Amino acid sequence: MAVKPLEDRVLVKPIEPEAKTASGLYLPEGSKERPIQGEVVATGPGKLLDNGKRAQLSVKKGDRVVYGKYAGSEVEIKGVKHLILRETELLGVVEG
Repeated sequence: MAVKPLEDRVLVKPIEPEAKTASGLYLPEGSKERPIQGEVVATGPGKLLDNGKRAQLSVKKGDRVVYGKYAGSEVEIKGVKHLILRETELLGVVEG
């Protein structure tokens, strides 16, 4: 199954946070928070403007992005959890 986002939506594969702290302690499953970073898997064509043209998205496939803890809608594709978010729900692009 393939999912093609519509309008200004972005399909993101969440990147799971580390299971170990910087000091080497392993975190129990229950204490892990929901991921807030992910990799853009696919993007929609952009929002349709009043003049009939499409606004270009500021992210592209392969970008690593940061989003709000409870942003987007969860979907499962081939057994892997993904998020569909509007571009405005993205908080930033991780560089470097």
